[in-house]
Amino acid sequence: MPTPLVTETIAVSNSKAAPQCCVAAPAEGVLSAEDAVALAARFKALADPNRLRILSIISTDPAAETCVCDITEPLELGQPTVSHHLKILVEAGLLTRDKRGVWAYYSLVPGALESLAATLTPKD
Repeated sequence: MPTPLVTETIAVSNSKAAPQCCVAAPAEGVLSAEDAVALAARFKALADPNRLRILSIISTDPAAETCVCDITEPLELGQPTVSHHLKILVEAGLLTRDKRGVWAYYSLVPGALESLAATLTPKD
């Protein structure tokens, strides 16, 4: 028959007071856990060279919008692949999509990139 497991609790007494933690309270403006998750999703959407190029193409367009048909050639990617990348950028809140007939036109969400940059800028 197996021997029963015996556990023993040992109380440790120390006459010295425990040192105080030296970590200060979080500074005002620190990201909440929920905001950090949302922000990470936006940065994840940018963590692809083709998506960065798409943003560059759209942001430099004189009309401030670009048809999906004008994005495939500069990227040398097929239309389904470009559409996949565009969908991710739209879901991340970086682009808007406007369907006109059979074509979709994309533009930057006003302030979206500035908002991301502001999260990386130290607050004074």
